[in-house]
Amino acid sequence: MIKKKTVTVALDKNSYDIHIGQGILRDIAECLPVDLKDRTLFILADENVSKIYARQVYDRLKAEKPKSVQLMEMPAGEQTKSLSSLEKVLSWLLDHGVERSSVLFAVGGGVIGDLAGFAAATVLRGISFVQVPTTLLAQVDSAVGGKTGVNMVQGKNLVGVFYQPLAVVSDIETLKTLPKRQILAGYAEIVKYGLIDDPSFFIWLEKEGHNVCALEEQPLVRAIDISCCKKAEIVRKDEKEQQGIRALLNLGHTFGHALETASGYDNRLLHGEAVAVGLVLAFRLSYRLRLCPEEDVDRVISHLAGIGLPTKISMITPTLEASAEDLMSYFKLDKKSSRGVVTYIVAAGIGKAHICRNVLEEDVKAVLEHSIDGK
Repeated sequence: MIKKKTVTVALDKNSYDIHIGQGILRDIAECLPVDLKDRTLFILADENVSKIYARQVYDRLKAEKPKSVQLMEMPAGEQTKSLSSLEKVLSWLLDHGVERSSVLFAVGGGVIGDLAGFAAATVLRGISFVQVPTTLLAQVDSAVGGKTGVNMVQGKNLVGVFYQPLAVVSDIETLKTLPKRQILAGYAEIVKYGLIDDPSFFIWLEKEGHNVCALEEQPLVRAIDISCCKKAEIVRKDEKEQQGIRALLNLGHTFGHALETASGYDNRLLHGEAVAVGLVLAFRLSYRLRLCPEEDVDRVISHLAGIGLPTKISMITPTLEASAEDLMSYFKLDKKSSRGVVTYIVAAGIGKAHICRNVLEEDVKAVLEHSIDGK
């Protein structure tokens, strides 16, 4: 068994640790910087994991002699990340005596983490919350960095706040019950970190990616650790996405979020699958703009396809009916856009991502139509 690894997200205020290891939920209280005795505790859980991991967390928290522990289940899937769900969570907290000293535990994937974080940030103008991610995608991305929020019909993650957790507890044991599709979706976010600024990490993933997706302990922990370290460093430099640095984490996401919006946030398209297609589109756009060599585009496509992820829009159709114009209309609502100008994250090659604001719509449209046509 590998010992617990700890990654610190070092911020001017509200720094916290990410704990990564096997079986660490059994010692969750030891991962927290506060005493839980006499506090009112709350657990918001994805119904898919409630019977196993949420109950495990519940039992462990009860042993800390809190005033009470309350558990609420929410349906899995992006449709839960809504204003109506937020209202339900807030009402549950208020109905069960939430206090400023209360702690809310988010047990589940990115949907539950984002929803719980938003609720924690707003109820009583802010209570502490702990991220307990049980999906690979959440462990390497959404549980880290303090982005919280919900989706709107106009687009993904358009309502929310930056609100850092008290701690992140990532137990790799929870990944063993995930469907293979969910594992692959999480892997797309791992690949993203190599494509942003670490070509050596991408080379390592080309060799070890299948072992990571097979949940082999050593490569899995290393991939999660490196991903968290990279995100922690970017968040440290640009916590609230004001310097432009943090926007690099959205490589592939402008395209991916548009695909998710077009799908109506249903199970036809997982976030990581949309990101995988988005990464390819970002590199294809970079090549069209003469920024990126074609061999790097081919390497990205080859790796993602070899792992089993979609690499073009045609692979998620015909059930997803969206034209290039439809998808481009969603770009205007992307949070990185400013004064009607869409911001794209492009790349000069693997590990060389940067921000670009002077992209012609005709170039974006051509890349989208190429992917829609299945070429």
